[in-house]
Amino acid sequence: MATKPPPPRPAPRLYLATPVVADPAPLVSELPALLAAADVAAVLLRLAPGDERSIIQRAKALAPPVQKAGAALLIDGHFAQVARSGADGANVSGIEAMQEAMPSLKPDRILGVGGLVTRHDAMVAGEAGADYVLFGEPDAKGERPSADAICERLDWWAELFEPPCVGYATTFEEAELFAAAGADFVLAGDFIWQDSRGARTALIEAGKAVARGFEKSAAQAAATGE
Repeated sequence: MATKPPPPRPAPRLYLATPVVADPAPLVSELPALLAAADVAAVLLRLAPGDERSIIQRAKALAPPVQKAGAALLIDGHFAQVARSGADGANVSGIEAMQEAMPSLKPDRILGVGGLVTRHDAMVAGEAGADYVLFGEPDAKGERPSADAICERLDWWAELFEPPCVGYATTFEEAELFAAAGADFVLAGDFIWQDSRGARTALIEAGKAVARGFEKSAAQAAATGE
């Protein structure tokens, strides 16, 4: 009996990282038009240092416009404030942080894990119940793997494991490469906000880059019969 071919891979989606937010007001007004311009699955809220109250207040201000647009709001790092802020989850760095965050977030909220230096770390995160694994973000020194190394890690994960993988892109070219390599989501951040044409134009272009990468991978899979 012939085996069924695997289901087609879903098209990857954008995951937008905010600038570092101290005052949420400008972003609250900008996000609705921005999120309407492209297919954004989630927004990663990066917060300036502050006390617990200020962290909760900033996230509370940003959760409604993000969620109204059909996206999830994740807080970068501050997992303990997720429930009280109305956010949908958190992104943490490393296995130790994941283990610390797990009791307060699972099973009701999203827990994404980056800072996964080795394949073993990624497998530990996936087996422990991470909702996604993130590859390619800068470390504490601002250093990150090469684009080729990130593509290799994304391809390996997408081929073997069920939880989604996210590629951290710093350029439009990387967004296309990571989508082609097997990323379920492409995280786009600083290069969107720093684009001289404006964030909306840049986000639209990032979405097109992701779509091109997906089309290339689909064409390659069709050509090889995979």
